[in-house]
Order: sequence, then structure tokens, then C-alpha cells
Amino acid sequence: MRIADMDWRMVEDWTRNDDRGVLPIGSIEQHAGLSLATDAILSERVAVEAAEPLGIPVYPAIPFGLAPYFQAFPGSVTLRVGTLCAVVTDLLDSMKRSGFRRIVIVNGHGGNQPAAALAQEWMMDNPDCRVKFHNWWNAPKTIARVREIDTVASHGSWLENFPWTRLPSTPADEVKEMVDTDRLKMMPPFESRNMLDDGNFGGRSQRPDQEMLSIWNVAVAETREIMETW
Repeated sequence: MRIADMDWRMVEDWTRNDDRGVLPIGSIEQHAGLSLATDAILSERVAVEAAEPLGIPVYPAIPFGLAPYFQAFPGSVTLRVGTLCAVVTDLLDSMKRSGFRRIVIVNGHGGNQPAAALAQEWMMDNPDCRVKFHNWWNAPKTIARVREIDTVASHGSWLENFPWTRLPSTPADEVKEMVDTDRLKMMPPFESRNMLDDGNFGGRSQRPDQEMLSIWNVAVAETREIMETW
């Protein structure tokens, strides 16, 4: 259940019987022809759909993440590592005060990985709590389904092109050669933009919705397993 659809009494009633809660986290950054909010949209949606039959409260996604390498693309914003970790710490502290002791962070952006280390550190100081950091898009079952469909799946490509991240301006299917990601990691933002052009790292820009929904169904089920199994 979305926290947005609950009042405080409902949360209090929930935590009297169950201490699970979900915190999605994303990023606002270029995704080629897709929404700048792709990572936030996907992390929150997969979390909500996974939690729905379990009744677990899901907070709105933290929309902002770590994306310094995309700062030459207008509209992309970034936090600093220390800022993200401070925000996640404050939110985990607040969730604990509300009665949550088993928390799943559903992450939609690879650059947010420092928050996974932060979660481990937080549990060191809160030994009565458990936190799972779940990268929904490359969890074992989900990434296996992705590779069954297409082995070339990257940032800003078909892998993130769902009906709910696509825009009216999103171009039709195109194929782009994969960039040298090792080289890309060593570049400052303005050089990254020159190398990436539209922002897609490589591969097709779109695949049939039937295939995308088959991936989504696996991702939702796998995320639900993470919430159920402790």
C-alpha cells in the first residue's frame, strides 16, 4: 500500500502486527528519449506492485540520486555521496521511529550503490533492524529474463523503455553500437555527453511491449520475494 493512501493511524495499526516497510530510491537523469524520472518511476512502481498483495506500506521514491557523470545533459540533477547517505540515514531513522524494523530499499539506479554500504553501516548502529538493498533491474531472475530477450541491454536503451517511462517524443526503435563504458567512466561530464550523443549507452532503443511486460512481471515477483523472505 502506498503511504500516500494511508493516514498515521493506519501506519500505527500496521506496525502493531508487522514491521516491514519499503523505501524506493531513484534518480533524475538523462535516459536518451525516455523520461528524466525513469529510475524513480520504475523503482516506485515495481515496489508498489510487489507490495500490494502483502499490504506492506511503500513510501514515495526518493527521486534524486547520484548522477554526476550526466551533468552536461540539461534536466539531470545529482546529489553528492554524503548528501544521499545523510538523506537515507535520516529516512531509515524516521522509519524506525514509526515502528518499521524490516526495511527494503528498492533501488532503481546503479549509481546509488553507496546507499547499500550505508544500509550496512546503519544496521551496525541499529542491530534490532534489518535492511535489504534490492537493485530490482539486475536481480538474478530479472536479469536472466532480460538476457533471454536481448544480451545488449544498457542505460537509456530498450531495457528501460516501458509504457510508463516512454514519452510522446520518444523515437521509434533504433540500434546503437555499445559505447566503451570503461572509457566513459574516466570522462568528465562534457566529454561523456559528446561520446554518448543521445544518451543511450548502446543496443536497441525499444522492444515490443509484450517482451517488456514479461520482464516486468518477473521483476515484480522477484521483488515481492525479497519482501516476503527474511
